[in-house]
Amino acid sequence: MRAPGAGSLAFWGMIGRFPIAMRAISILMLVSAVTDSLGNAGIVAAAMLVSQGVASPVLGRMADRHSQRRVLLTACLAHVTGMALLLVSIVLEAPLWVLVVTAVATGCTAVSFTSFMRARWAVMVDQGALRTAYAMESMLDDTMFLLGPLLVTVLASAVHPAAGLVVCLAMTAVGSVFVALHRRSEPARHQPEPGRTPRRAITVPGVWVLTLAYAGMGFQFGAVDVTMIAFAEERGTPGLAGVLISLIAVGSLIAGVTYGAVNWRLPQARLLSVTTFLLTVGAVPLVFADSAPVMALCAVVAGIAISPALIGGSTLLESLAPKGSLSEAFSWLTSAGALGIASGTAAGGQLADAGDFTHAAWAGVAGGAFALALSLAGQRALRKGEPAPDPASDMAPLEK
Repeated sequence: MRAPGAGSLAFWGMIGRFPIAMRAISILMLVSAVTDSLGNAGIVAAAMLVSQGVASPVLGRMADRHSQRRVLLTACLAHVTGMALLLVSIVLEAPLWVLVVTAVATGCTAVSFTSFMRARWAVMVDQGALRTAYAMESMLDDTMFLLGPLLVTVLASAVHPAAGLVVCLAMTAVGSVFVALHRRSEPARHQPEPGRTPRRAITVPGVWVLTLAYAGMGFQFGAVDVTMIAFAEERGTPGLAGVLISLIAVGSLIAGVTYGAVNWRLPQARLLSVTTFLLTVGAVPLVFADSAPVMALCAVVAGIAISPALIGGSTLLESLAPKGSLSEAFSWLTSAGALGIASGTAAGGQLADAGDFTHAAWAGVAGGAFALALSLAGQRALRKGEPAPDPASDMAPLEK
């Protein structure tokens, strides 16, 4: 944060991505309030999320080729227009297909703000401080997912069901414009050599490994959220689910602070395996929780490895991505994580309905185990992205 412009970048980046934790919930609450159908609300929200996941890598690649500033400003205008049309369509009780079309348009024009921000921090700070910057980003993400749903709920109940979506529109517009104008942090536009096709990030084996590992982690996150909801409902206290999910974020937040403050000596690829192992093991106690206090403790434990695993993946990706493709590369991770969460939520829900919360919890363990297996099997590909050791480091004093 001592770097010139770092404070303003962090602040406006936080404003711009707050809607990530608010959009889907805002759509669910508004559509269900207007149509009295939670099923239709889920269809509209899912259409927006899936289209966003598909379009994110495309927008990231465009940002690498034509500059983040142009893509942010253009996409912002299109996204705000799409969201306004979606809002009007919902309020006027348009047919479901109209809501789905406008939701798809809204999702296709929503840039992966977290991906763009991580690419900017790679420009703002040197390699030695990059892991700390990513740790801060992870902490801000946890804060966003703690406060965003609460803000939407308050706005929808105290002001108007549409208020959450209106605030999303305003925050997206303001954050996008101010981040786009932050020239100091903008990644340089990559100009490929004449006659040569620029290499895409997803063609790098290490990026493939990270993308699939993020999908596995996302699957665990979605299944664990369902586990908390099912556990609370089985005990007749559905309101407890929100508390338990928040405690997962608390564990992640605490771990993110600790992980980012330590100068780890292990190679980044090995750190990823260690953190995904802890992520997998941390979900196992959820299966055996037999009371609310025990589950609350288990929720914190399950969240402890989340930030370190995501920070490790981000740090590796920065060195793996081909030159001039960092925004696209981060967008692939974001999309894979989002699709993993959607799949984990769906699978966890089906398993919980067929049995109980423990079935969803085991699904979460399986998602973490998938990410762990990939991080172990892909060590060779992941290590290709690690920076070469600095010869001068042998002369430096050891850091604890």
